[in-house]
Amino acid sequence: MRHFDSLADLEPLIGQPLGHSDWISVDQSRVNAFAEATEDRQWIHVDPERAKAGPFGGPIAHGFLTLSLIPYFFETGFAVRETRMVVNYGLNKVRFTAPVPVGSRLRAAFTLLAMDDVAGGAVQLTVEVAVEAEGMTKPVCMAQSLARHYR
Repeated sequence: MRHFDSLADLEPLIGQPLGHSDWISVDQSRVNAFAEATEDRQWIHVDPERAKAGPFGGPIAHGFLTLSLIPYFFETGFAVRETRMVVNYGLNKVRFTAPVPVGSRLRAAFTLLAMDDVAGGAVQLTVEVAVEAEGMTKPVCMAQSLARHYR
């Protein structure tokens, strides 16, 4: 976890990496729980036996499950001490660039792309989130996260 005292401490880091989150495991029980919560029970995710004959040789996590882990990645990646509240404002340009085999461990690498003042005294951070799977050479998901930090 990387800590910054103030949002001003981030300004010189625009365009620079901010670090990595902790790792999290994506096991079959997590995939099944996500399937139940979202009503997305496609066999490639929830039927390990059938998935062995599928295009990936086994079950894979939902792309949106990977995306939904972004709040966890931020929680364990970096924090700004002067921020009293952070609100998710949305995402830009999301891509699922590789499948996530069930049993993978994921983490995120963060790069600060922009900082903008917004109404109400907030600062909006645009952060590139590259979700990495342990042992894989390319990210499994790329997204630009927009988060509003309130002082």
